[in-house]
Amino acid sequence: MTRVALIHDWLTGMRGGEAVLEAIVELFPRAELFTLIATPEKISPQLRSLPTHTSWLQKIPKSEAKYRHFLPLMPSLIEGFDLSGFDLIVSSSHCVAKGIKKAPNAVHLSYVHAPMRYIWDRYDEYFGPGQASTAVRLAARIVRPSLQAWDLRVSSPARVNTLIANSHFIAEQIKNAYHRDAQVIHPFSSSERFSGPRNPGKAYLIVSAFAPYKRLDLAIRAFNRMKLPLKIVGSGQNEKSLREIAGPRIEFLGALSNAKVAQLYSECKALIFPGVEDFGITPLEAMAAGAPVIALKRGGVLETVTEETGIFFDSPNKNPQADEIESSLIEAVQKLESGQIKISEVACRIRAAWFSRDRFKSKLAGAIRETWKAAGKNPDDFPDISA
Repeated sequence: MTRVALIHDWLTGMRGGEAVLEAIVELFPRAELFTLIATPEKISPQLRSLPTHTSWLQKIPKSEAKYRHFLPLMPSLIEGFDLSGFDLIVSSSHCVAKGIKKAPNAVHLSYVHAPMRYIWDRYDEYFGPGQASTAVRLAARIVRPSLQAWDLRVSSPARVNTLIANSHFIAEQIKNAYHRDAQVIHPFSSSERFSGPRNPGKAYLIVSAFAPYKRLDLAIRAFNRMKLPLKIVGSGQNEKSLREIAGPRIEFLGALSNAKVAQLYSECKALIFPGVEDFGITPLEAMAAGAPVIALKRGGVLETVTEETGIFFDSPNKNPQADEIESSLIEAVQKLESGQIKISEVACRIRAAWFSRDRFKSKLAGAIRETWKAAGKNPDDFPDISA
């Protein structure tokens, strides 16, 4: 019987990457799952249902909170898994998952959410001045070249037969980092979760992890200046600093249930999306609920939000100061506040519906079949796909 291994960087919560992994599990429900660390109580029953293998990082006390500190060791951790008995490997990677070692005759397709963002395009946002201590910045500068060299080496055709990007934006980054072409298969939103009636109020909404590149600080400062209500769902490493700059109209709601988040989408005046994202699931979720999106005009969001479903903001300058982008965001919000721009609820829902789970699974299943065929494998040995 053909054995299938699914690889994911870590499983410490349910975000966009984990939703993609769930869809991959639906294709291969009898696969085995490999990940550096897993927190079962924070992931879905569907992901918990697979036989799961973790690294020794799992045994470190409080590793759920500290795992990012082990970034320099992650290449050796992911390469330490024994996949010698597996014929097909599908990795879901934004850090090191695609660096898994396969057997010589095995086939490996990697769905890349981003090249290892900590060492490539997002390096300054994690380790730049003001983002990390002097000691951490020095350590990052020392290990960055070796991590880049490893990431380039393990992304070669000898290790990964096919690279799939989650957006054209990421396909370009793959080309720049790995010198390889990548097919694009966009992720999806679960539109049925957000199909309730739309009842917009006066408050705007952000749903995000509190990571440096998300640029929640920019949105908070803009809404402080406008004195408009902004609700923020999420948590993360930057929470303390974000709370320190928040004015009285900024409300931090923490992590909420799917049902509560869906309700907030239906009630918000618009979703604010202030950072450069690889793809961006939350704009799709907001549009599925009929809500417009006000987004920075960069990155993967350009492949989902249109002028019929949202308002873009940016600075015309190549290297803008933060206050220039804040002013552009304020201008975009005021266009919606004044009624200068009106966004159709129907247009938002139609746009989101195109990015369906079934479409994603069908395209990914086709890409896996083509990869298997291109590797010269017997079509009769291809594992059953539950698509």
